[in-house]
Amino acid sequence: MEAIQAIIDFILHIDKHLVEIVSDYKTWTYLILFLIIFAETGLVVTPFLPGDSLLFAAGAIIAKPESGLSILLMCGILIVAAILGDLVNFHIGDYIGPRAFSGKIKLLKKEYLEKTQAFYDKHGGKTIIYARFIPIIRTFAPFVAGVGTMSYGRFAFYNVIGGVLWVASFLFLGYFFGGIPVIKSNFTYVIFGIILLSILPPIIEIVRGRSKKKA
Repeated sequence: MEAIQAIIDFILHIDKHLVEIVSDYKTWTYLILFLIIFAETGLVVTPFLPGDSLLFAAGAIIAKPESGLSILLMCGILIVAAILGDLVNFHIGDYIGPRAFSGKIKLLKKEYLEKTQAFYDKHGGKTIIYARFIPIIRTFAPFVAGVGTMSYGRFAFYNVIGGVLWVASFLFLGYFFGGIPVIKSNFTYVIFGIILLSILPPIIEIVRGRSKKKA
């Protein structure tokens, strides 16, 4: 329970925690954020790690001169982390294969995998790009692709495009707008908003799916 509470607190007050990280670790912040983004996208068992909110908060903090960090360097490093993360996830899915959907691997929730597969079936290869902007599905999409639904070359193409768009969009949104007084003073609510907007698409898909079944 304490670990869960710590994760929730980190996500909801991510701006404060990042300020502490930057203050305590200086340039090591690049590596710390690299590892978080890599784990969130590359390890199928860690979909709970912050992604969108972390990028936005990081951009807002980097915009402050006292941070001493470079937005361009951070962007490049986190793009590499996102691309490598999906790449590793793809290979994990390729290695585990159909066993992922058998329900025998306790750490992999079959429900999440099936939802990601349905999303993939609807949008095809572009799922790798769309999924970047949707929590949970972002973590499972490359894994499902690796199970056998997409060729490596095609996956790599969408992976690079998705990684660049995802990291750059949220990081620079935070960089240019995170310092606006109304956003700065209500940062927790902004994080809530980002999380809500991120999970809205899959919720809509679930509601539509149930409506079709009833019809």
